[in-house]
Order: sequence, then C-alpha cells, then structure tokens
Amino acid sequence: MSRIVLIGAGGHGKVVAETAEACGYEDVVFHDQNWPELKSNGRWQIIGGPQLPNIADGSEALFCSIGNNAVREKIFNEYELEQCPILIHPSTVLSPSARLGAGTLVVAGAIINADATLGLGCILNTACSVDHDCVLGDFVHISPGARLAGNVTIGSRSWIGIGAVVKEGVTIGSDVMVAAGAAVVTDIKDGERVGGVPAQQI
Repeated sequence: MSRIVLIGAGGHGKVVAETAEACGYEDVVFHDQNWPELKSNGRWQIIGGPQLPNIADGSEALFCSIGNNAVREKIFNEYELEQCPILIHPSTVLSPSARLGAGTLVVAGAIINADATLGLGCILNTACSVDHDCVLGDFVHISPGARLAGNVTIGSRSWIGIGAVVKEGVTIGSDVMVAAGAAVVTDIKDGERVGGVPAQQI
C-alpha cells in the first residue's frame, strides 16, 4: 500500500503509526513542526519543511495523528483532510451498519456496534466500546476502556476519559471533558467538566 504521512509526532502518533501499519501501509512517516531538531518518533522517521508532500497523484495519504481534539480539528481544516483515510485496526469488532467519518482512528480491541455513527476525525482508543445507535460528533475522543451504552449522543470535541462509562440514552454536549473512571448517568451540557460516580460537575 502507498505511503502515509502522519501530521504530529507525539506519543499518540506512535499508536496511529502502528495502526496504519496494521492496515497495510508499508511506509509510515511523520511530519512535525519540531523537525529538524527531532528526527524520529520511535522507529518512524520525521520529515519536515514548511510544506506537506504533494498528494495529488494519490501515491501518499495524509492523516492527523494529534490527540488533542481542538488541535486535531484545526489541522484537519487547515490541510483539508476531508478525504483522508479511516484507520481501523484489524482486531476491531466493527458492525457492517456502523458509519465512520474521514480521519477517524479505531485502535486495537475497540468495539463498534450496530448503526453507530461517528463524525470526522474521531479517536476510538484501545479496547473502548461504542454500542448500538450511538452518535458521535466530529473530533470526539473515547479513551481506552471507556464504554458507551446504546443511544448515547456526544457533541463535537468532547473527551470521554479512560475507563469511564456512559448510561444508555444519555446526551453529552460539545467540548465536554468526562474524567477517568466516571459514571455518566444524566445529560451533560456543552463545555462542562464532570467526574465521579455518579458523574457531577467539577
């Protein structure tokens, strides 16, 4: 398969790189603003310069490998990544009726069930689960081990912390932060930060 250029060479980028390799990309490199001071990210080369490679001929793909939701959205818009690939680790359990937006990353062990819908640039991290009829906005991050029951709705740029659980039918607004290990059993408004069991504003 052709080369993929990952924008952003942080720790999350290593997970993206390994997922890209598992998807069949044989040549994975990073583009990062810290080049030339930083030459590699783990075992992957960092390339630099003021411009990204020309991908018009289809020989290369671009993918944003930045974990921060707001920054990922900015990069996505700046480089017009609406046509970038979706990276789905082969160990994912993916319903054939699920719909995923461009630039979405699905990491090893994730589960996406029937009629789930994900927006652009989402991250479904290690061994998380998204159940039936969930709707995730653009640039949502579901952290490792987090669980969404059925019919959960999450607004853009919200982050569900590691090991958190969300009860069926709950609506979570945009730009929400759910703390690690929280249990969300009621709706959460835009911009709130919640934590605890049951989750409350913090």
